[in-house]
Amino acid sequence: MDRIKNLKRIEEKGKLWDIAVIGGGASGLGVALDALSRGLSVVLVEKADFAKGTSSRSTKLVHGGVRYLAQGDIMLVFEALKERGRLLKNAPHLTYNQPFIIPVYTLFDKLQYSIGLKIYDWMAGRLRLGKSRFISREETIKRLPQIKQKGLKGGVVYHDGQFDDARLALSIAMTCDNMGGCMLNYMKVTDLLKDQNGEINGIQVRDELNEEKYKIVAKMVVNATGVFADKILQMDQPAAPKSIQPSQGIHLVLEQSFLGGKDALMIPKTSDGRVLFAVPWQGKLVVGTTDTLREKAKLEPEALSKEVDFVLKTAEAYLSKAPSRQDVKAVFAGLRPLAAPKEGSTKTKEISRSHKVIVSESKLVSITGGKWTTFRKMGEDTVNHFTEVTGEILKPSTSADIRYHGYTVKPKPGHWRSYGTDADEILDVIKKQPDLGEKLHPDYPYTQAEVIWSTRHEMAKNVDDILGRRIRILFLDAKAALEMAPKVAELMAKELGKDSSWIDKELIDFQKLAAKYVLK
Repeated sequence: MDRIKNLKRIEEKGKLWDIAVIGGGASGLGVALDALSRGLSVVLVEKADFAKGTSSRSTKLVHGGVRYLAQGDIMLVFEALKERGRLLKNAPHLTYNQPFIIPVYTLFDKLQYSIGLKIYDWMAGRLRLGKSRFISREETIKRLPQIKQKGLKGGVVYHDGQFDDARLALSIAMTCDNMGGCMLNYMKVTDLLKDQNGEINGIQVRDELNEEKYKIVAKMVVNATGVFADKILQMDQPAAPKSIQPSQGIHLVLEQSFLGGKDALMIPKTSDGRVLFAVPWQGKLVVGTTDTLREKAKLEPEALSKEVDFVLKTAEAYLSKAPSRQDVKAVFAGLRPLAAPKEGSTKTKEISRSHKVIVSESKLVSITGGKWTTFRKMGEDTVNHFTEVTGEILKPSTSADIRYHGYTVKPKPGHWRSYGTDADEILDVIKKQPDLGEKLHPDYPYTQAEVIWSTRHEMAKNVDDILGRRIRILFLDAKAALEMAPKVAELMAKELGKDSSWIDKELIDFQKLAAKYVLK
């Protein structure tokens, strides 16, 4: 992706785009991908970096949602299982089949979970990732060496998907770019353009990197800004009612040795009635999540002390060695863009995760709710409104079969896997300049060449883009990320033609940001 080339495309005089998408997270990328699959011209703008918000802060699961099944949200589970199968097929370099084990301590639990997960298997049909089954106490202990053994009767194994959320977002952005989409990060919408009938016909944007302003004219404008959807809705109609209820989920990252083995742990009922996951991810263990109502949407939400305590306490109940605050390598928080309930219960765990497409009087199209697994279907359902908005005939969607950038069924092992076919090109850079093969940190495999690559080809514009979303170290070990920052800033400055004052500012900004990922 070349940002300079894409900027030139929005400067073209008289250019009329079919769709302008606001938001570069999962839902916005799903809209862009689907629209491009139907031959429409697309420009996508994101005020920060791709997947900077909610879409890089998930539990790293591509799943049908076992707990939605328990809540009776059958249609959502059917849809998510279908999309899970497609995602694993279209991005094998970024997704995995992950076995999960539910520890069983009572005979009723054995019966309940065995039956529930057989239904889950049946619903997945031919897209099933593996059969669920009951395993003995001995096998459970062998597969989860650190599980609490007192009263343990065995476990129920089932299969779901696992992925790298931010790298998948990037891969989809690059896929859209390859298909002719104009993808722009650090491009903030400052106003909606309207014709004399009050109908939206474009957006006014400002480049956050150089303060330049642009007008983008489009037949249809899509608001896919997740937890920030109300800001755009109120830009259209200042009196628009609240449509989003942000709900915060936090995750703690521990050494994998706290669980042991390669299987993930799933606790189906915590003290607050939610589920808790402990998932092996990139050599660490991601433990979460919580569900806390937040009034204000923030780009960098922070974990509350009570949420950290809740996750640690719940983990302690199931692990033989209790993790403490000192053991946490990183903590990250994300906000779910749940559809605000009209009446009745506001318990966030009960608000449906299904998505909604709303067409305003001004013909602004907004996509709200949803989850990562169903991002493509959310895009398809949104683009289906193109005829309603424009009166033009729309070709059928073909996005279900698009292979994402880097696609390979034989990815390189280790951290190279998430680059897919690009890994060979990065390794070629190292062959030509062996010094770029040097590690950024003695404890981690990431190399200097990856910083150069991401700056040249993946639209990385600052230190956080690299350490937070290109290589995921900020989410894996925040202190190590701080130690890597000076070298990353130096390499980026050289690549971007920046001076020492840019380096100094970047390091100050990154230190402030990374402090939120270090548990005090």
